[in-house]
Amino acid sequence: MTKTIGIIITAALLMLSNVTGAYCERLKDISSIKGVRENQLVGYGLVVGLGGTGDKKGSMVQSIINMLLRMGIQVSQKDIISKNVAAVMVTADLPAFPKIGKKVDAQVSAMGDAKSLMGGILLLTPLMGADGKTYATAQGAVSIGGIYVSKGGSTAQQNFATVGRIPNGTVVEKEFGYDIANSEDITLLLRDSDFTTATHIKDAINKSLMGNYASAPDPSSVKVVVPPTYQGNVVELINKLEAIDVKVDIPAKIIVNERTGTVVIGENVKLTPVAIAHGDLTIEVVQKPEVSGPMGKVGPQTDIDIKSDKVALTKVSGATLGEIITSLNKLGVAPRDLIAILQSLKSAGALTAQLEIQ
Repeated sequence: MTKTIGIIITAALLMLSNVTGAYCERLKDISSIKGVRENQLVGYGLVVGLGGTGDKKGSMVQSIINMLLRMGIQVSQKDIISKNVAAVMVTADLPAFPKIGKKVDAQVSAMGDAKSLMGGILLLTPLMGADGKTYATAQGAVSIGGIYVSKGGSTAQQNFATVGRIPNGTVVEKEFGYDIANSEDITLLLRDSDFTTATHIKDAINKSLMGNYASAPDPSSVKVVVPPTYQGNVVELINKLEAIDVKVDIPAKIIVNERTGTVVIGENVKLTPVAIAHGDLTIEVVQKPEVSGPMGKVGPQTDIDIKSDKVALTKVSGATLGEIITSLNKLGVAPRDLIAILQSLKSAGALTAQLEIQ
């Protein structure tokens, strides 16, 4: 038996600046500078000092031998019997333009059959980039957010004890990046590709710089030639560009999460005249003109009539999707029923929006 549950409607009725469905955002919030980004590093290391919760077997033993050989100590593999060491992968995210000596957090994750990294110390570990070069090193005490206890054959665990963090445990050893201050041009990358938004950005930049310095080669980027007044000082130019307000065009789109029954709709979503009947439910939405004001201004008035008995289809005219969903929500329509209605509207060509079901 299907149990009817309420529909959670997330009101994404965006505040628009005009009838074209555009609103203003800072350029800084909708774009980024090409080449200015975080860089991910990774390395292989050993965590020592574990109270018997380390690896029991695997590559950890060979790693210990290699480490001791680099220190001038030669041992045999059969002489190494330790559960206090764990082989781990170490990762770190470096900000753009890192400087030598800058410290960031390191993340540590067990690779083998270690039970917990609690109380462990990560030994000095080189961290490499995608090009295979070492850019930082990591070392320090591992802080975990979980607990693992084992005694007398019984175990207790809370959260994950095999993943930890080393605050400020990564030290930058090599700088990288490009000389942005002396660049002849910069490229802005849009977070959401759109032809209209890219054109708005180009026009806003040219207006702010009082010249034809910006161009939009594609819907996901805008190229800006550095004006003569900003030569050698591109940072100040970027600071000026980031503060520009730009009209952002929002497409007509509906997001439906079938698992939670959440529906997110945009203001540009429209519904052409159509009749809806779902089971014994009929919704009639009629929009008619209404004269108001001393000047006799004509404006639309929407009436919604809901009937739950078995009647013939009724024509729906001049309704938005928001009004239809509001009506369905009042009757407690199940999320699965709502999704079926939306899909049928899309198939009938009555829904002027992109329907995305998650």
